[in-house]
Amino acid sequence: MAKTPDFPSETPEFSRPLDVARLRSNGEHVFDLKPTADEERALADVLGADSVRKMRFEGHIRPSGRKGWRLKGNLGATVVQACVVTGEPVKTRVDTGVSRIYQPDAMADATDLEVELTDEDIDLEPLGERIDLGLVAMEALALALPDYPRVPGARLEDAQFAAPGVTPMTDDDAKPFAGLAALKSKLEGGS
Repeated sequence: MAKTPDFPSETPEFSRPLDVARLRSNGEHVFDLKPTADEERALADVLGADSVRKMRFEGHIRPSGRKGWRLKGNLGATVVQACVVTGEPVKTRVDTGVSRIYQPDAMADATDLEVELTDEDIDLEPLGERIDLGLVAMEALALALPDYPRVPGARLEDAQFAAPGVTPMTDDDAKPFAGLAALKSKLEGGS
């Protein structure tokens, strides 16, 4: 794998920028990235997770069209998050494909409100001077994680909260019109 030149990092947690000018227009650039232990800890902080382990992002970038590039890769990681119900650790294994198409004029039609997106447009990104493979991996990982991780069998029971000395409000208390509707129906001779 070719050494990546140093650039100012937009994603200090896990940054692996590629200089687009150094990519060969008649070949492919193969990558296989693994964050350091410090980067995995920083990624966990950014994601609001307890830990990120065994992360690996591998794939290739090939020319696409006259001036564009297509990235195809696979991202794998083990992430531990806190259960939203119990706070216990929830381990999630992420194994997902990643696809991006970089075009210099990718956002030219973005101001047109009637643009219809195709499946290929979803992966479309504007092409700049660099492609940050670390940022691509971070985005893919964030999108693949569960929004509300739960341990098996975890349920949120009814919870009532109130200031000391105040009777907590129940769900039935919050629906006063339901009681009135039942009373009206009873007075009108309904069930």
